[in-house]
Amino acid sequence: MTELAYLATIDDAYVREFRASVVALPPGGVVLDRTYFYPTGGGQPCDVGTLASADRPTVDVVDVSKAGPAVVHRLKGGAAGRSGLRVGEEVAGTIDWGRRYRHMRLHTAQHFVSGRIFHRGGQRTRRANFSGTTARLELDGPLAPELVAGVAEDVRVAVEAPRAITIRRLARADWDRHPLSERSGLVPLPPQVDPVRVVDIDGYDLCPCGGTHLRSTGEIGAVAFEPPVPTGDGGGRLVFTLADAPAAARPA
Repeated sequence: MTELAYLATIDDAYVREFRASVVALPPGGVVLDRTYFYPTGGGQPCDVGTLASADRPTVDVVDVSKAGPAVVHRLKGGAAGRSGLRVGEEVAGTIDWGRRYRHMRLHTAQHFVSGRIFHRGGQRTRRANFSGTTARLELDGPLAPELVAGVAEDVRVAVEAPRAITIRRLARADWDRHPLSERSGLVPLPPQVDPVRVVDIDGYDLCPCGGTHLRSTGEIGAVAFEPPVPTGDGGGRLVFTLADAPAAARPA
């Protein structure tokens, strides 16, 4: 079992360095008792970085994934990369902050954009994924160019007049009573999720999510939208890209 330490509070997404203990050594990987590395999931790519210990060289973490209740950190070089590591040993983890922060900006922007599309046009987000500096949203209806222009203006205002982003937890029974008509997303929650971790963008969007997010909409920065594209199933696709590279936020 790996504690997903980045989930606890909004500030925990800003942790760049941490210490943890090795609890298992599956082929080519390392399982820790706790981690701030985000494992691939929910459309968000994994974090990468390094692991180091007192008596061995620093090794690159090249992939992170969930395996049941455990998080497996895959190391460069596979079995050779983890040579010398022992169960019970303490290691120091360092996250590639540039990559992590891009994902935080993209993911928070996606929540905000999905919320504004739903507010303005009623379309809900079927799925979203991120790669590099780009996010891609699949909607359950087509998008008019003027709607996207309005959403782009909403993003600009939210960057210039930031709104706070918070994490709260609700009992599953309470969340299940929340009407679908008030949600911008259509991705169903797995039945075992309880309590529900909810990302709240003050006044804009309320969405269950296990990803890493910003403290404020002001950190999203400039965003450039591509023209919306209709899809063959009656839906719409919207792609946006981070158009600038603001200074990275301070760590927690």
